[in-house]
Amino acid sequence: MTPATPLAGRVAVVTGSSAGIGKAIARRLAVAGASVIVNSRSEERAEACAEEFRAQGLTVTPVAADVAEPEQIGRLVEEATAVHGRLDILVNNAGIPSVAPASELSARDWNAVLSTNLTAPFLLAQAAYPTMAAQGQGVIVNISSILGHTAIRGRVAYCSAKHGLEGLTKVLAVEWAPAGVRVLAVSPAYVSTALVEKTMAAGGFDASALERRTPLGRLATPEEVAEVIAFVVSPAAAYLTGVSVPVDGGWLAYGGW
Repeated sequence: MTPATPLAGRVAVVTGSSAGIGKAIARRLAVAGASVIVNSRSEERAEACAEEFRAQGLTVTPVAADVAEPEQIGRLVEEATAVHGRLDILVNNAGIPSVAPASELSARDWNAVLSTNLTAPFLLAQAAYPTMAAQGQGVIVNISSILGHTAIRGRVAYCSAKHGLEGLTKVLAVEWAPAGVRVLAVSPAYVSTALVEKTMAAGGFDASALERRTPLGRLATPEEVAEVIAFVVSPAAAYLTGVSVPVDGGWLAYGGW
């Protein structure tokens, strides 16, 4: 382990890591020295991401699994322990958006958002915990959102899931601290990704509206979020647990319009 590779010897699982924020996180952790399990629902996308990273000299293993399906969740932890014999970092990044008035949201769509954005992180944390506890150390990071701290019209399922994720983070952090397992959340504001573009189209707003609302005057990049993840999972953040770190350009601090 060197200052340039503080995660050397560590093994990380990053869900939803074939594109967007998840891909940036997986790359950053691998650059920091971790062996990373990259994940997508699609075997083709997971393998394509892994090949791209391998060409950059990074150590990655692709695993196709839909985290919304409980029976598939175990594949990620099993692959990490089978290939590397350990699991040090879990980043619960996979998530889906939802834009619909509360009065019109179907039970099916509600359940889909809660399954992916809240239940899956819980089940993945449960699956990772025995290995981390046996090692006496581990870090779980839940990718939350500014909407885990506030609300916007038309986001009833998404806000409910992210508020729940914040609560989950706190409880797991308190329960698992004696085992040496840290649990944190990172809460981005709007990030320049294809997923946010889809949300903007569905919500009837554009990047300029977000830029006006954000004190720093722009959207975040996936790499800026990934840098924060790399810090909180590193030994430099060994005394951080049970907190949510906003990466929001001042969004939550600003009460204007």
